[in-house]
Amino acid sequence: MIYSITGLLRQVAPTYCVIEACGVGYQCSASTYTLSSLPGRGQEVTLLTHLWVKEDGMELFGFSTEQEKHCFRLLIGVSGVGPRVALAILSDAAPDRLMLSIAAGDAKALTRAQGVGAKLAQRIILELRDKVTDEDIGSSFGEEQGTIAALGESAKNTAKSEAISALVALGYGQTDAAAVIAPMEESLAVDELIRRALKTFTRGK
Repeated sequence: MIYSITGLLRQVAPTYCVIEACGVGYQCSASTYTLSSLPGRGQEVTLLTHLWVKEDGMELFGFSTEQEKHCFRLLIGVSGVGPRVALAILSDAAPDRLMLSIAAGDAKALTRAQGVGAKLAQRIILELRDKVTDEDIGSSFGEEQGTIAALGESAKNTAKSEAISALVALGYGQTDAAAVIAPMEESLAVDELIRRALKTFTRGK
């Protein structure tokens, strides 16, 4: 298994890049997340890699971070998600944001990626929701711990669930709504949860 490649960046295309190492040019398929992080041509770059072996050949996938590579491997482990669909998903959302959407059960966010329909989005959430950890989405929550537990409790708490639904009806994304509502006190009423959430969203603009 090729763990990583370090060499000179020779070419960048919409869906891949070419890295020259020891006189050999390696074509690495990559997400827009990774491609946008690359330095200028001719400069040295290191990409973490995953080698995909198929019947008619092999394909090398490159990632700028361990987190993105981890997400990619989780995604391709889901039935019906191949490497191309996994890259499309990672091109639509940064790794921590993607994991947050999965933890929040936000299927609509996943369907924004090319090739992901409602059924596949639900399957991804069903198979990966329990595998998401606080470390996977820490940066989306300001490195707070207990995020997964908070999201789980939100689903059980009627007031929080209603508040999240109300915010979605107002046009906010389910991922954003769940992220804001989850850490709030369990005893708050629906209207107070919504009021505080709207205040948070306003401050974030």
